[in-house]
Amino acid sequence: MTHTGYRLAPVTWHDPVEHARLIAETANSLRDGKVNSIESFTLTASVASSTLTDARIGPDSFIGFMPRTANAAAEIGNGTMFVSARGQGTATITHANNAQTDRTFTYVVLG
Repeated sequence: MTHTGYRLAPVTWHDPVEHARLIAETANSLRDGKVNSIESFTLTASVASSTLTDARIGPDSFIGFMPRTANAAAEIGNGTMFVSARGQGTATITHANNAQTDRTFTYVVLG
């Protein structure tokens, strides 16, 4: 898993004025949607489910997918892909069993 790398607000900082500025920058970035909650994921070929491992996933997380290839869009369009289980740090994605190796998505984890 690679993170986009938006700056996080430091918990402590040596200069209180600079600390407040860094927190404000982070809050403004959050308002603009820069929440470090997206990654890339490719469905496993020739099986009917894939495991998505991400420390941010919990039992109640929302996981949304945006297709990045034509085959990924077809998977969504066919209605054959869904999140069938979620746990701490993992989710099972059930999907069509075929040999396509390019069903790649950008996904978001919220909650």
